[in-house]
Amino acid sequence: MDGNERRESIVKYLQESKKPVSGNALANKFDVSRQVIVQDIALLRAEGQKITSTNTGYILDEPLAEASRVFKVQHTEEEVEEELKLIVDYGGEVRDVFIYHKVYGTVRAELGIKSRNDIERFMDDIRTGKSSLLMNATSGYHYHTVVAPTEALLDLIQDKLNERGFLAKLRDYEPVDFWKSKE
Repeated sequence: MDGNERRESIVKYLQESKKPVSGNALANKFDVSRQVIVQDIALLRAEGQKITSTNTGYILDEPLAEASRVFKVQHTEEEVEEELKLIVDYGGEVRDVFIYHKVYGTVRAELGIKSRNDIERFMDDIRTGKSSLLMNATSGYHYHTVVAPTEALLDLIQDKLNERGFLAKLRDYEPVDFWKSKE
């Protein structure tokens, strides 16, 4: 087994392990010295593998799962902060805000709102006149791409937005896939 094959096997072994794997255990498994394992781990990290060293061994960090959903909402300017807090308090991140304009098409702005602190900064920018809300161009109608760790949390956020009366129905002229450009 050459070094590349060994490193691929180390990654697979770490993926399948339910607990941290010590350098000695890896060295014994692949019949090399512990120093070779340390070098292999360094090379794997340099290639972008997310491997963490703990006091009990190496673990492969799994990428965080993420669910995403677009919500069409409508509310007043006074309700913006309430809407954003509802989303982040139930575990969501407001990735963006966008409108669908009959003439201009989709107009989008990135937000990246993950916390109440982010909301406060955003609201300060609006209150001080740094900018106005995008929803003002469409009588309060707008969309948010919301991400959360699970679909269940998105379902909960959707239920809470609906209970509060913020969800709005799609119109006939609105596209289903907002990410595609107009043709």
